[in-house]
Amino acid sequence: MTRRRIAPPALPEHWTDEQALAVFEFLQALRENLWTLYGPAVQQAWRQRLHPETDLPEFDPDQPF
Repeated sequence: MTRRRIAPPALPEHWTDEQALAVFEFLQALRENLWTLYGPAVQQAWRQRLHPETDLPEFDPDQPF
């Protein structure tokens, strides 16, 4: 399976430092919220993408090492 790469959007070059920081903080908050809601599912998807031929067990974040 070939993984499709998504081209990053062009960023404005006229933002002030404060505007760039606001966008950065927003994206960080979005990332944290996505991880809270979908972290285990994202980890499982990454594992499947890295090793699609391997039938890996479901990730359980509460399972001890």
